[in-house]
This record gives sequence, C-alpha cells and structure tokens, in this order.
Amino acid sequence: MKTEEISNLIYAKILSVKDELSKNYIASKEGVGYFYIDNLLPEDLARQCFSVFPDKLEMRCLNSIREYKYVSAQMNKHNPLLEKVLYAFQDEKIIKLIGDICNIKSLYADESLYAGGLSLMAKDNFLHPHLDNSHDAERERWRVLNLLYYVTPEWNEDNGGHLELWPNGPKNEPTIIGSKFNRLVVMATHDTSWHSVNKVTVDSSRCCISNYYFSDNALKPTDKFHVTKYRGRPKDTFTNIVLDCDASLRMLLRKVFKKGVRKNPHIYKKDN
Repeated sequence: MKTEEISNLIYAKILSVKDELSKNYIASKEGVGYFYIDNLLPEDLARQCFSVFPDKLEMRCLNSIREYKYVSAQMNKHNPLLEKVLYAFQDEKIIKLIGDICNIKSLYADESLYAGGLSLMAKDNFLHPHLDNSHDAERERWRVLNLLYYVTPEWNEDNGGHLELWPNGPKNEPTIIGSKFNRLVVMATHDTSWHSVNKVTVDSSRCCISNYYFSDNALKPTDKFHVTKYRGRPKDTFTNIVLDCDASLRMLLRKVFKKGVRKNPHIYKKDN
C-alpha cells in the first residue's frame, strides 16, 4: 500500500468517531488531555506492521535510571511498511482533524522524527514518570501532542508495558491506558502532563509507532521551556532525589547551551 492509502484509512476511522473523541479529550483536558481509538487499521495491515518490526538488537538501547527501552528513528534501515504507516499520520488532513478534535489551531508534524519513530519494550523495560521536552530540536515550536500506535497482537493487561498518565501528578495514582493491539493513543504534552510506562513482565516485545505534533503556541499559559524531566514512582524517594538533580543539571546546561551540548541523535537522517 502507498502512504496516502494508509492515511486515508486512518482519516476515515478517526472521522467516524470524531465527536466521541473530542468529548473524551475535553473531559480529560484539565489533567492530561487524551483520547484513544481501537481497531485503527485493518487487522491484517496492523499485523503486518508487527511482523516486520525490527528486533531490539537492530535498535538503539536506552538504559539508565530514567528508562530502559529500544528506539529507532532511522526508518530507511527497516521495512518500508513501517515508514509508510508512520508518515501516514503526518498527512495534512489527519493533522487538521486531530487539531479539530483537540481544538489546537496551529499544528505541525515532524518530518525529522525528533524523539519519534519506533519504540520497543522487552522484558523488564520501563519508562519512569516524566514530562517530555517542551520544544522541537531548534526550540522554535512547542511540543503539544504525542501519538502512539501499538501493533503487538494479543498484548494483555498482565504483560505490563502500558501507558500511565498522572493527571494529579506523579505522587498520586495513574490512569492506565493499555497498549492494546491496533490502538492509537493521542495525549497532550505540557508542563503537567506526567506520563510513564510500567515494567514489561513477559518475555515478549511491546512495539509502538510514534509521532509528535508541534505548534506555534503552548497548550497552557503556564508552559515554559524545559528539558525532559523524570522522577521516580510514588514513595521511591531515592530515585526522586537522583532524578531531580539530573533534571536540574540538564536545565542548567541548556541555559548556557540553548540548543544543547550536542545534537540529539534520535532524528531521521535521510539520504540526500
């Protein structure tokens, strides 16, 4: 299939439940605005995405006190279907439709896949509660939406690896959104949109195709520039102390080096 054909399928599915999705987003907007839609693509196509997903050994491993997962943005190293599906979400009509659902006027996809692309979480992988970096790589636009499309069949609740939203902050209880096969989750990113992924408990891979959307304007008047900020889970005092120091140090460096000490390697370096 061509990218345009896939984007037409996505658009039609989202449009068919637009009003319901808008109500869900508005109802959750005071905490972490979000909505999700199941059975996004035809099942055969979604299963194809999983069948050609790269092995974790073909991806970059991020392993620290903050997170443990595998990522890749270099899409030309992987099966072409994955790149087609990923960029289908960057079709202008889908961007506008999601913007209408979330009432965001200026909205842009990110062709460079800055922090987007593919992610895989295997046994014992996790992602601590965090706030995403507030801007794009050049600090010109605000990061406002995160799109997560899950493609692992038969991924159930006991497997872990599920998205957690913390609408009342990471000291309270999270809202868990399962990483269900063929499910698209769209969530807001701003200065209180704490989110995480709980630990994978099975010897299998939770696979995800992700995009970020950016805007000329922040979602909230309180939003200010910040680096990605992590903290521990409730009652994990030691991890909180370490991660607070880590975030403070990285913010200090960004005050001196406005665009970072080095280029973030997680972008799509396309062939000329």
